[in-house]
Amino acid sequence: MDNYVIVRPEYLNQHGHLFGGQMLRWIDEFCWIAAAIDFPGKKLVTRAMGETTFNRGIPDGSILRFDTQQEKVGKTSVTYRCDVYILDNKEENKKPVFSTTITFTAVGEDGKKTQIR
Repeated sequence: MDNYVIVRPEYLNQHGHLFGGQMLRWIDEFCWIAAAIDFPGKKLVTRAMGETTFNRGIPDGSILRFDTQQEKVGKTSVTYRCDVYILDNKEENKKPVFSTTITFTAVGEDGKKTQIR
């Protein structure tokens, strides 16, 4: 599943680049949407995020593509991989800027883990 965003001034830090926390927010949201589509009717909560390493600064006006793929399904959880690319309109290519995994756990109304399938 692909999602796109444009980096706007309200997402920038004091150095004029994207706040890391904003990137993590988008990943959490876009991966959750993928999980909600893959497991309709399940209450899914974020359980863990993998290593987070930023490969380069992301300036204002950048267009980012979030490529979200299901990686692993367990009894009560699912893990997605999210690779983020900055689109370079001048060269019509993409440059990787970030990747991580994120795991969601299915929970019941009582907040306890439940079967995901």
